Amino acid sequence: MSRRAPQAAEVTAWRNAVVAAYGFSGLAFASWVSRLPAIRNGLELTPGTVGLLLLCMTVGSFISVSASGLIVLRFGSRRTIRIGSIMVGAGLVLAGFGTSVLASPLAVAAGLAVIGLGTASWNTASNVEGAAVERAVGRHIMPRLHGSFSLGTVAGAGLGAWAAGAGVPVFWHLAAVGAIVAGSVATAARWFRADITPLQDHGFKPARPDTFEDPSTGPLPVIRPDTGTAAEPLDNKRQIAQAWRDRRTLLLGVLVLGLALAEGAAGDWVALALADGHGQSEAAGAAGYGLFVTFMTVGRFAGTLVLDRFGRVPVMRWCAALAVLGLGLFVFAPVPWLAFVALAVWGLGASLGFPVGMSAAADDPARAAARVSVVSTIGYGAFLCGPPLLGLLAEHVGILHSLLAVMVMLVVSFLLSPVARKLPV
Repeated sequence: MSRRAPQAAEVTAWRNAVVAAYGFSGLAFASWVSRLPAIRNGLELTPGTVGLLLLCMTVGSFISVSASGLIVLRFGSRRTIRIGSIMVGAGLVLAGFGTSVLASPLAVAAGLAVIGLGTASWNTASNVEGAAVERAVGRHIMPRLHGSFSLGTVAGAGLGAWAAGAGVPVFWHLAAVGAIVAGSVATAARWFRADITPLQDHGFKPARPDTFEDPSTGPLPVIRPDTGTAAEPLDNKRQIAQAWRDRRTLLLGVLVLGLALAEGAAGDWVALALADGHGQSEAAGAAGYGLFVTFMTVGRFAGTLVLDRFGRVPVMRWCAALAVLGLGLFVFAPVPWLAFVALAVWGLGASLGFPVGMSAAADDPARAAARVSVVSTIGYGAFLCGPPLLGLLAEHVGILHSLLAVMVMLVVSFLLSPVARKLPV
């Protein structure tokens, strides 16, 4: 396998392919989320049973994310992304078929589980590719990659709102998206180079040295195919064990947990909360989620400039405060239009928690990989586990008031903002 340094044209194609991988991941996620009201109505589900459906995806994602490092080491990031995108496409088809044709909650649950299995490893491998191309380009492009995911969610939410308004059956909508996602990402993967590009030829350097202090996100370590040595995996296990005992790393994880929960709760429950709590149509519910992810995208693309100017701690405080304000206003909005305004504020507040947490965890380069993995696990756990648990809570207090539990964690994130401060070199 060639280990030569890529040429400029190859790097450009590589970067564009990675952008596509992030964007189509967002499209796939938002497509099924935006049709949750239609899935709920088609299967005549209660909030609790919707939560159980989401839990199936959570279980699949946890299985996948826990094994994703070994999967990428075994197959490489290119093949992992291809396999993951195909699994997500198949899961979308199955979920749509289970809703519109079989009217079977079990079939939908199986489809969501397959989506979870494919998505987690796909996202891990995408971060591997993103980190590698970032080093090759020599600039901080991670914020743009995460922004591409958000743009994908905007597109998916918009398409979902149109499909709901036009009365397109869930099956045809999700089947079309699944085919597009699987085909496009599998094709784009041919330009990936993380598995074949020598890292030593592309040391990471920021475009502006004076902006390195507070980037909105930092490069992640490139995972190479297993070299066959036994000492390396053991050493990695020890580093991860030490990271789980590090106080700052755990507090960063809790900081990220609150903001990740705010993002995940919006993704899974906003459309239903608008429909049930504020009396809006399915199309309006999908549009409300689209508004949330639109303002989250704005926050992510603006994140680098804001962080460079004000630093991590003030930005994290403002993010947590905006998320609390937006979520509280959404729950208690006396009129529907105010709930939509609240979604914009909520989206801005939730936009930077996860990337800033990753950057703070990577302050010490020698321990970056282990600490980033710990913070990712905590944040991803909140993103996945929180929404299904909210569904169970909604059985007793209603969907809108169940969201108040998220506010408690956001207050904790606000209080923990100082732990994101840059470590002294």
